[in-house]
Amino acid sequence: MAGALISGALALGLGGAYLAARLARRNVSDLRRDMPGHLVSLPQGQTHAQWHGPEGGPVLVCVHGLSTPSFVWGPLLPLLTDLGYRVLTYDLFGRGYSDRAAGRQDTRFFLDQLRDLLDAEGVTGRFSLMGYSMGGAISAAFTAENPDRVQRLVLLAPAGLGVALGGLSDFVARGPLVGDWVMEVLGPRLLRKGYGEGDGADPVADAITTRALDELSVAGTTRAILSAQRGILSVDQSDLHGRIAQTQVPVLAIWGADDRVIPLPCRDRLAALNPSARQVTLPAADHRLPYTHPAQVAQELGPPA
Repeated sequence: MAGALISGALALGLGGAYLAARLARRNVSDLRRDMPGHLVSLPQGQTHAQWHGPEGGPVLVCVHGLSTPSFVWGPLLPLLTDLGYRVLTYDLFGRGYSDRAAGRQDTRFFLDQLRDLLDAEGVTGRFSLMGYSMGGAISAAFTAENPDRVQRLVLLAPAGLGVALGGLSDFVARGPLVGDWVMEVLGPRLLRKGYGEGDGADPVADAITTRALDELSVAGTTRAILSAQRGILSVDQSDLHGRIAQTQVPVLAIWGADDRVIPLPCRDRLAALNPSARQVTLPAADHRLPYTHPAQVAQELGPPA
């Protein structure tokens, strides 16, 4: 009898904590009051998109990563537009100003969003595609499926080359019920710890970290992160990179020498899968290289061909 009461009280407490965490979240509509760019109505929901740079310039589509929305490109954007690119940035579903759309965030989920966005924005010709971290996995999958549409593939510390999530993240991703509870109740705290607090040495990077952490208070964001961990980030993309190697699509991959999220063995694996890919390693760069080393990234990318 006592055991049943204790179990019931524990279940009630856990359920209450889960409900309280969800009720404390903000709605994405609250973020949209001062939103730059525009919303695009797609079959899965509304996607936030923004164009940058000279109209008529060669199109470069940028795909961000797991938990940092399209503002992650901020320090790099003026350098890209100065090179002459017409840049399209957008927020993946579950992040930034985009809807917290339903559905398992697997490869097809993200490819549908990208394809539908390109159609809605009138991108019909070939374009360059740049993906960062999880965005690299999305970009590689799109290129493998649509090599005729991609003029050049640029990968910044790309996911998909066999790195396990590791530790608590792996446990959360694999636990169907416990993992959901941990991510909803403790996820913001755990993810904040992973980001770090910033030491003031790089105010631009610290500002992006602060915005990314603020994202975690928006309803549906932590669930989207967990869904992507269980979906696209659980897939080894070796076969996709092998297929890309058989196409005529040029590949540029840029890595951070001090990256502990996507470490350099992934670079070596890509070299084995696609020997023709041009690979660059930036010294003293970690996983944040798009916004801590934007000048070096832009220099390696160079002007449109």
